[in-house]
Amino acid sequence: MAKGHRSRIKRERNAQKDTRPSAKLSFARMSVQKACFVLDAIRGKDVETALGILAYNPRYASSVIEKLLKSAIANAENNNGMNTENLYIAECYANKGPTMKRVRPRAQGRAYRIEKRMSHITIVLDEK
Repeated sequence: MAKGHRSRIKRERNAQKDTRPSAKLSFARMSVQKACFVLDAIRGKDVETALGILAYNPRYASSVIEKLLKSAIANAENNNGMNTENLYIAECYANKGPTMKRVRPRAQGRAYRIEKRMSHITIVLDEK
């Protein structure tokens, strides 16, 4: 158990909270591996360069991540009052989500399991 009064504990927990602008997409219908190919290409880049990379990347994940990045930029402008020219991608990662299990009929009455994987994608921005 934590020591101290409940309000003090909450104050301490909120003081440690990350104030950088971010955006999170939960239950994205793609595997973590496929999302990480695109996330690795934009990690550490400024937002203008990252949007250019995502616009011309042929993977499906790039369109989803582009929309998420635009949301994070809007959060930075509206909630934190940051300038778009100074923003860069501080963190971007994909965590494993739940897996939908489906059954595919095969020869001689057998059934194969198909796993449709999901991921939770997070983008965190910061100013230079």
